[in-house]
Amino acid sequence: MSPPSRRLQTKPVITCLKTFLISYSLIFWFTGVILLAVGVWGKVSLEAYFQLASEKSTNAPYVLIGTGAIIIIFGLFGCFATCRGSPWMLKLYAMFLVLVFIAEFVAGISGFLFRHEIKAVLGDAYKDAVTNYNTTDPKSSAVDNIQKTLHCCGVDIYTDWNTTKYFKDQGIPDSCCKENTVCAVEDLKDLDRAHNLVYNTGCFSKVTTLMESNLGIIAGMSFGIAFFQLIGVFLACCLSRYITNNQYEMV
Repeated sequence: MSPPSRRLQTKPVITCLKTFLISYSLIFWFTGVILLAVGVWGKVSLEAYFQLASEKSTNAPYVLIGTGAIIIIFGLFGCFATCRGSPWMLKLYAMFLVLVFIAEFVAGISGFLFRHEIKAVLGDAYKDAVTNYNTTDPKSSAVDNIQKTLHCCGVDIYTDWNTTKYFKDQGIPDSCCKENTVCAVEDLKDLDRAHNLVYNTGCFSKVTTLMESNLGIIAGMSFGIAFFQLIGVFLACCLSRYITNNQYEMV
């Protein structure tokens, strides 16, 4: 059995580590809430952009929502493990933080390295969607959504619609019309008359700017949260070690 003075020295250290780890776990829980919110926002706001590159909806928002939900659960688990003072729970918590660190670090690197590739793919997909626009398929719906939301028209300029099959039949899509503007089919078939009725700026530059800025934010968040996990790993391992050693010394 260790001397009382040794135990008195160890107890404040354990208390201090518990305080720091609980505080960390609460912050970690909050990052899960942020990821969950970003996933929901991405599903609602960026679905149209993701649809351009695929016939089916992307799973990226669901990945963020799932990751955020798991982090919320393990953040609460971290608080419980810390209050309980269970070494094996703390080790399990540390292992989970390591896995989250690896996953988020890889996600951050991938988002940073492939942002230009994503821009190129999105550009080709958007041009293809405009060329084959027919108002019925998901990509056409995505084009309409983008033009209404970003107040733009065509790929580089509104006259891009002049080369499409849809323009010959219906003119420029209604989604290009400015807010509070009545657009007749006859006007939309005439580029000169449509000039004052539709948005003149093309969508490609606005879409890529928006996507790059959002990818940069998500990549930065991934890097920041990833390295933040290392603090939790250090605190959980230290607390587990101190509690384990203190249990052995009291025997």
